[in-house]
Amino acid sequence: MPLMDASSRSLDPFAVDSLGSSELKVPQLGFGGGTLGDPDEIISERQAEDTVLRAIELGIRFYDTAPWYGLTKSEHRLGHALRQNPRDGYILNTKVGRIFQRPKHPSAFSQSRWKGGLPFELRFDYTAEGFQRSYEDSLARLGVNTVDSLVIHDLDYKFHPDDEGVERRLHELDQGGGFDWLLEKKKTKEIKAIGVGMNQVEMFDRFLDRFDGLDFFLVAMTYTLLDQPTLDGPFSRCEERGISVVVGAVYASGILATGLKGPTRYEYEPAGKDIVEKVGRMETICERYGVPLGAVALQFPLWHPIVKSVIPGANSPQIVETNLEWLQMGIPEDLWKELKHVGLLREDAPTP
Repeated sequence: MPLMDASSRSLDPFAVDSLGSSELKVPQLGFGGGTLGDPDEIISERQAEDTVLRAIELGIRFYDTAPWYGLTKSEHRLGHALRQNPRDGYILNTKVGRIFQRPKHPSAFSQSRWKGGLPFELRFDYTAEGFQRSYEDSLARLGVNTVDSLVIHDLDYKFHPDDEGVERRLHELDQGGGFDWLLEKKKTKEIKAIGVGMNQVEMFDRFLDRFDGLDFFLVAMTYTLLDQPTLDGPFSRCEERGISVVVGAVYASGILATGLKGPTRYEYEPAGKDIVEKVGRMETICERYGVPLGAVALQFPLWHPIVKSVIPGANSPQIVETNLEWLQMGIPEDLWKELKHVGLLREDAPTP
């Protein structure tokens, strides 16, 4: 029998707040478009469209995508569904830093990251010219002539795997004019906010030390129920600078949504023994309180004052419905206390 606790708090998925010092206000629950790129399973075009249309029907207004997702497939799919609705009815974010082009040898082209990815070849470019090309290509794929925000995508050690590679790309962003290009787009009100998307906590300081004018960080894997390394300095620096955070990959790429009953994927790979054990312990506690682990994982980041939105992915209408249900679910405060008491959650992590 679930433990009873009269003291529980839930969240409002439609409550909005500003990203940094920008005029762009986003709701607490958004829609992550990475899964529309078919990372692990291929869905039909009809299912992709139905998924986005269901999100719109349920009142979700913040949509995130990127050229990288499905090697441009996510932008095609998301744009197809969104542009059936008034442009002022949704907030749209995409990313710059990658350009896609026809492979030199189309018949020999292959890639392993996206199970259903499209046959286009990637090159990185963080210069002003590269950002302009990426931006215009994204608008064409989305089928709209405006986006609300742009994010510098994956300038980190995951995709540029040494100091020399990262520094070369930072130099492009700085001396190649990419960052100034973003600032100009915001200054002229062509876009409302600019951000940085990253997978690794080490990159926070690299950006904060070098660039002024950021409105938000869009982070994956650096602030989830399983890991909170950003509490060791980066979030404090963001708070001091008035920079907000949007959390993607809130389910740690899957395992916090499915628990041990589904594919145990963590950081986009099969989960290791320690992670599986930790998730199992979390699940046991959540079950005693009658709360899905996924609901706890989805709500957790939003209790930090600088986190303004979570953008879980979805590739079916049912997943959209579940995400909305989980964000509105009342979670007993004693559950959060127990996770901290047994060492599964940091004591300094903000919770109700």
